Amino acid sequence: MSTSENKKDVQVTPNDEQFDSVKLTTWEGIKKFLRELLDIRGDSDRDATIEAVKKDISFKGHTAWILIFSIFVASIGLNVSSAAVVIGAMLISPLMGPIVGVGLSVAINDVETLKRSLINLGVMVFLSVLTAFLYFKLSPLTEETPELLARTYPTILDVLVAIFGGLALIVAKTKSGTIASVIFGVAIATALMPPLCTVGYGLAIGNVQYAGGALYLFSINATFIALSTFIVSKLLRFPLVRYANSKRRKRIAQVASLIALVVMVPSIILFLNLLKVQVYENRAKEFVKETIRYDGAEIVKSTQDYETQSIDVYLIGQPVPQTKINEWNAMLNDTEQLSDVNLRIFQGTDQSGAFAEKLSGEVKAGILEDLYVKNEQVIRDKDDRISFLENEIANLKIKNVPFQELSEEVKINYQDIETFSYSNKITTNFEKIDTLPVINVKWKTGVSSRSRREQMKRLETWLKFKMKLDTISVAEYP
Repeated sequence: MSTSENKKDVQVTPNDEQFDSVKLTTWEGIKKFLRELLDIRGDSDRDATIEAVKKDISFKGHTAWILIFSIFVASIGLNVSSAAVVIGAMLISPLMGPIVGVGLSVAINDVETLKRSLINLGVMVFLSVLTAFLYFKLSPLTEETPELLARTYPTILDVLVAIFGGLALIVAKTKSGTIASVIFGVAIATALMPPLCTVGYGLAIGNVQYAGGALYLFSINATFIALSTFIVSKLLRFPLVRYANSKRRKRIAQVASLIALVVMVPSIILFLNLLKVQVYENRAKEFVKETIRYDGAEIVKSTQDYETQSIDVYLIGQPVPQTKINEWNAMLNDTEQLSDVNLRIFQGTDQSGAFAEKLSGEVKAGILEDLYVKNEQVIRDKDDRISFLENEIANLKIKNVPFQELSEEVKINYQDIETFSYSNKITTNFEKIDTLPVINVKWKTGVSSRSRREQMKRLETWLKFKMKLDTISVAEYP
């Protein structure tokens, strides 16, 4: 084949060139769209953001009273386990100002703003805890509610809320024509106010463990919020504060870098540790749910402890043989991230007393509560069914009343009665509807009142016996 023929075979047509051009244009358009979609630098007002953050750090006058009132509202919401009330308090909480100020001041090497932020944050925390303490000390309601217990120790979800909430807040504050006022109280306060209220609750009831756990949760959330602010400020290249003295500028930059390092390293370690705990608990629960099964045996309760690397399962019913328990242990050892975990099975047939000792009061109370609730529901359902059937029987009796026979007997036994009628009256007490048989009689003229009363009483007794009814209404025509 000649060279000219080869060139002819690979010749690019105008349609191919047009397709390549369209493809290139489309790809460039997609890249531009994605770049504009996620880019926040172009629409960020750095100077206005710094000014707004510094303004929100201030804590006096109106801000102090707003904080006090919001803490009272949040404490009430936690006390009655009302999520709606707690959310309402979050909308007015000013707690975020100093925390964002700490993150921003470290990012831009602003020592004065950092000092002011830390001082105001300390005052806010003290005032919040004091307000919550006074409320729970004076409140007659001191029961541990789910909303309170949920804030006694941090979980990985709390950290994630703090991270993404902090990112959302600082990104919103950097936008020109800021929308931070919309999310300032909503985005992060969920992770700040309830723990501080729980600290006050723990101190009020004398439970140091609750107070310490809640304060730990607040500290973690505040740290991650400040860290989120620091990262976004660095990514957006906020201008550093310039100092006339070069040595001071260098020293302040070193201090800021050290603070950032001290905050970031423990935060990352803490995040990873909490993540490990959460993964362990999820895997352990999943293993118990999918693996611990035996015909005739039921799981009463299961617990998992990351510190001791153990899973405790409490069973009642048919005894599980040791061979089956060994099989479960073998499966546990082959499970990823649970290979070193110890599975302990406690059965209701254990006569050594170990089961009775391990089965805590909480478990026993839970069993009794379940049995009580279920039995009460069964009894209530049966009572309703019996009442329904009794009404049906009464209705059937009423529908099949031999009126002709009754009227003839009434005429023979009660010659003073002029007319005798029968009807059904439907009554209700707004809880149930009932049908009541009603007998109306009209006496002949000249019958005394005393005689009418005596005969009415005998007539009612006889009709109840004759119609086999417990209740019946016998009345005179007016």
